[in-house]
Amino acid sequence: MSTITSRDGTSIAYERTGSGPAVILIDGALCSRAFGPMPKLAPLLAPHFTVFTYDRRGRNESGDGKAYAKEREVEDLDALIQAAGGSAHLVGLSSGAALALEAAASGLNVTKVAAYEPPYIAEGGVQAPPDHEGTLKALIAAGRRGDAVKYFMRDMVGVPGIFVFLMRWMPGVWTKMKAVAHTLPYDAAVMSRFLVPTERLATIKTPTVVLHGGKTDPRLQKAAQAVAAAVPAAQHRTLEGQTHNVDPKVLTPALVEFLGP
Repeated sequence: MSTITSRDGTSIAYERTGSGPAVILIDGALCSRAFGPMPKLAPLLAPHFTVFTYDRRGRNESGDGKAYAKEREVEDLDALIQAAGGSAHLVGLSSGAALALEAAASGLNVTKVAAYEPPYIAEGGVQAPPDHEGTLKALIAAGRRGDAVKYFMRDMVGVPGIFVFLMRWMPGVWTKMKAVAHTLPYDAAVMSRFLVPTERLATIKTPTVVLHGGKTDPRLQKAAQAVAAAVPAAQHRTLEGQTHNVDPKVLTPALVEFLGP
């Protein structure tokens, strides 16, 4: 494990494996180097790329700033890009995909972006509740970490209540989720009102592919299509048989094809 220092002084923990062009993997909500899909995806990409996995601020072994703003997370990525040699591809899943797109729109030296199912709502979709971020902040401030995770899983993601209940009895899983529950408002801030930011996306000049699963929620499929349409010259791909919890073995060939020379 190595660390870099972000612009506001926050220490960001990361690991580097493989060789070749630099690829930075960006987690979605609740995930880190210790929990989630990236620990499985990284070794599959390592034969083709120099792969950077990192803990987003406030998670696992990374530090946290006094006041959160999504600009701080973009600065974290900028510091990682400098550690990678000054340029890098970005691969983001879920809200990590939205963060990857925001980094590209912010003018970082991003060579390519692969965004898997950024969880927006496309125009004409069901309106998101007005203040996910405020609700999550209130729950965290009240010390109700478990309730914050339940609200995220059930009310924001749409996981059926029975599955949320069962997660509480999975060894280690619920404990890991509660440990980073305070970062859920960060993901809500990255997503803003969860509506596709078409004007912001239209400023991206980086080659981009937007992917979604063939069996995923139709709302997420529509959002991915809307994101691809908003980013100039972006590619759009469907991974048949996949859901929001994409299989790294299925995702890897699509990433290698797009990110390769």
